Amino acid sequence: MKKRSFLRAAVLAAATAFVPLAQAQTTPIKFQLDWRFEGPAALFLQPVAKGYFKAAGLDVTVDAGNGSGGAVQRVASGTYDMGFADLAAVMEFHANNPDAQNKPVAVMVVYNNTPASVMALKKSGIAKPADLAGKKLGAPVFDAGRRAFPIFQKANAVGAVTWTAMDPPLRETMLVRGDVDAITGFTFTSLLNLEARGAKASDVVVLPYADFGVKLYGNVIIASPKLIKENPAAIKAFLQAFAKGAKEVIANPAAAIEHVKARDGIVNVALETRRLQLAIDTVINSPDARADGFGQLNAARLSLMASQVSDAFNTKTRVSPEAVWNGGFLPTAAELAILPKK
Repeated sequence: MKKRSFLRAAVLAAATAFVPLAQAQTTPIKFQLDWRFEGPAALFLQPVAKGYFKAAGLDVTVDAGNGSGGAVQRVASGTYDMGFADLAAVMEFHANNPDAQNKPVAVMVVYNNTPASVMALKKSGIAKPADLAGKKLGAPVFDAGRRAFPIFQKANAVGAVTWTAMDPPLRETMLVRGDVDAITGFTFTSLLNLEARGAKASDVVVLPYADFGVKLYGNVIIASPKLIKENPAAIKAFLQAFAKGAKEVIANPAAAIEHVKARDGIVNVALETRRLQLAIDTVINSPDARADGFGQLNAARLSLMASQVSDAFNTKTRVSPEAVWNGGFLPTAAELAILPKK
C-alpha cells in the first residue's frame, strides 16, 4: 500500500511539475498589423489558424492596425512585440527619434517593392508620369505614396503638382467625382476601391512606383529591440512559422481568405481574394523579390532607399541603413524558397 501511495504521489508531482514547464516554453507575441483585416492579413492569420506558431512555442495574437506609422509607434512603445509596417516608416521613426530607447528593427521583407502607385482615370489624359505636371493630386497626408512622391517625381522629372488632402475613405471617391486628377495609394487597395465606386479597371491608369524607377522596399516584419535582446529564438521561430504559412497563402489565396473572414465577418470574400492575389503578383512575388530571395534585401538598394527617405521625408537626422535592418533571424534558404516561378 505504501509503495502504491508513493508511486501515486510521484506521478502527481511529475504532472504538476510539467504544467509550468510547458507554460514557460510558450512565448506570448503581440503582433500589430499595418491595416485592417483585409486580404494580405491572411499571410499572418494562416500560421495562427494552422497552429504553426503554436507548434513553434509561440502564442501569437494578431491585431488590426490603422497605418504603418501606428504599427511602428506601438512596437516602439512596447505595447506590441512585433509588427508589420512600411520600411520607410521604420526609417523615418529612426531618423526623427535618434534618442529613442526602443527603435523597432526590420527582420524580414514581405513586400519587396512598395505597393505605392499613382492612379488616374484615362479620361484625364494622364498616361505617363510626365503628364502629372500641373495636375491636382489627392491623398491623405500620411499616405506612403504621397510621402514618397518626391522620389517618384525626381526619378521621372515630373514638374510641380498641387496636393489635396482627405480622409482615406474619400480618396477614390474624389477621383471618380473629378475633384482631383490623380491619387496616390497602394495599388491593391485603391484600384479595387475605384472599382467599388463604379470605375472599370480598364478605365484606370496605374503608374506603379516600382515600374518607374522607385525601388523602395515595402512592408517588413519588425521586432522590438527588447525582444531581440531577451528572446532572439522567438523571433527566429516566428519567421520560420510565418514563412511556412506564407508559402501556403501564395499557393492558394482563396483558401487563406477564410481566416480573414473568421476575424472580420463582414469582409467581401471575393474582393479580398482579389486584393490578396494582386498583392502577391505585384509586391510579394515580383521580379525584384525573386532576385533578392523572399524575406531578404539587397544592401546597396537598402542604402539608396535610406538616402532617398532622408531627403524626401526631410528627417531630423540621416537614416542609417545598418540600424533599421537585422537579417540574422531569417530562416534557411530552403525555408525561404516559397515563391513560385513565373
